[in-house]
Amino acid sequence: MPVYVYQILHILSLLVLTGGIFYGFAGAPETRKTIMIVTGIASILMLVSGFGLLSKLHSNQIAPWVIIKIVAWLVISALAGIGYRKRDKAPLFLGIILALATLALVSVYVIRLQS
Repeated sequence: MPVYVYQILHILSLLVLTGGIFYGFAGAPETRKTIMIVTGIASILMLVSGFGLLSKLHSNQIAPWVIIKIVAWLVISALAGIGYRKRDKAPLFLGIILALATLALVSVYVIRLQS
C-alpha cells in the first residue's frame, strides 16, 4: 500500500479513537457497547497503520519516539474502557489523553526530525 494510505488511516483512527473516548466520558451508558466496538477497531487500525508507516518509512527501526508512541497508544486505548466506569475522574483522564496525544505528536516531529 502507498504511504499516504497508512497516513490517512493513522490520523483518521486517531481522531475516531480520541473522539470515541471523549464521548465515552459524557455519553449515555446505553451507548457503551457501540462506543467500545468503535474505539477498539480504531485502536487496532491505529496500531496497524502506525507499524505500516514505520516499515515503509524507517525500515523497521525502533527509535525512542516509536517507544513513546507505543506507550501513549497503550494508555490511551486502556482509557477507552475506563470512561464508562470512572466518570467522576473524567477531567483527569481527559487531561492524560490530551497530554499523551501531544507527547506522541511532539515525539515524532521533534525527536525524529532531529535525528
